[in-house]
Amino acid sequence: MILSDDNGPSAGELGGQRFELVAIRLPVRLTLGGLIAGLALGMILAQAELAGWIKDSVSLVGSLWLRALQMTIIPLVAALLVLGIAQMAEAARAGAAARRFLTLVFGVLIAGGIFTAAVMPLALAAFPIPEGADAFLADAPSGASEVPNIFAFLTSLISPNVISAAAETAMLPLTIFFALFAIATSRLPAAQSERMLGFFHALANAMLMIIGWVLWAAPVGVFALAFGVGLKSGSGAFAALAHYILIVSAMGAFILGFAYILAWALGGINPLRFAKAVLPAQAVAVSTQSSLASLPAMLDSATRLKLREETSEFVLPLAVAIFRATSPAMNMAVALYVAALVGVEITPAIAFAGIMVALIISVGSVSLPGSISFVVSIGPIALAMGVPIEPLALLVAVEMLPDIMRTLANVTMNVAVTSAVDRSKG
Repeated sequence: MILSDDNGPSAGELGGQRFELVAIRLPVRLTLGGLIAGLALGMILAQAELAGWIKDSVSLVGSLWLRALQMTIIPLVAALLVLGIAQMAEAARAGAAARRFLTLVFGVLIAGGIFTAAVMPLALAAFPIPEGADAFLADAPSGASEVPNIFAFLTSLISPNVISAAAETAMLPLTIFFALFAIATSRLPAAQSERMLGFFHALANAMLMIIGWVLWAAPVGVFALAFGVGLKSGSGAFAALAHYILIVSAMGAFILGFAYILAWALGGINPLRFAKAVLPAQAVAVSTQSSLASLPAMLDSATRLKLREETSEFVLPLAVAIFRATSPAMNMAVALYVAALVGVEITPAIAFAGIMVALIISVGSVSLPGSISFVVSIGPIALAMGVPIEPLALLVAVEMLPDIMRTLANVTMNVAVTSAVDRSKG
């Protein structure tokens, strides 16, 4: 669908019509540099008495950039959900192997979300967030949000007015609505379905152009936001970022380990043999941070494992197109980390809402570059859980580091799922 740092192909086909989304190249290293420079300058000037207008001007730049980033979330998520679910529905009609693959996909995604929801609070209790991290919430609403009871939560799943839900950024009912809309679109007569998908394809392209422009200004926007954080937290900000990267990456490590278990339990492959065969693909994944670039190496790993060519040549390209194994696990981890920062109580109902949104959103953002998928995927999860999304504007600057774990685990799981599908065919 989209040119990517980590994920899917540059184009996809839905109902015989080829959809190509706008290619975007992002100033990732400049953004990381803006984060480091902003934090460092803020630390240096923390003891100085800066004029109020200087602080206000820098804060204004950061706030405007953050608002520009937020304004594209709902229309882009809506468009990508419709396109992604339509593509998955098309894949399900491809045959028994595709249906087995999709069953495994949803199983892995749900398991990752549940694991993070259960283990993340324990990890944060064992390894607390460093002092000074609360400065990342400088522009976030203060105070914990009200926790709804189970009946209020169930009632909120369906909104009687989708426009009102969009105005209130009620992501869970919006996600459910557009998921149902995508399924209904896939069942329309071919001509109507193509026209509708064409509209959402154009909408996605328009939003991607806007968000691409906004992200080109990311080095400046992140610098401005980081400067304010550096003024308040000093060196604690760097410790908090390192802690965040390690905790979130640990949730992705679960998916990596789970791939070996799945290949052994469902693929019938000895873990040591699987590890040797998949190592070249993992090396490409780490060096390129691209599942698409790793596809030839994954096909080679499948050959080393003596999987059927007809299985690997069908499942692996499909996996690169519509499967991000780490998405719910690591995206939920980011939302839960911010929740711990701001003090939002995560009840089972709220965690369930986060998992469901993470599961559905992962379908629509599989082929997005890492920096865009970070905003589009985690923003709706955070909103559905009542977690402020303001800290995401800074955390996106370090996404290139957890993205290494994302790509490594995604590639490994793709090969593991292929082995399971191949054995089920036998």
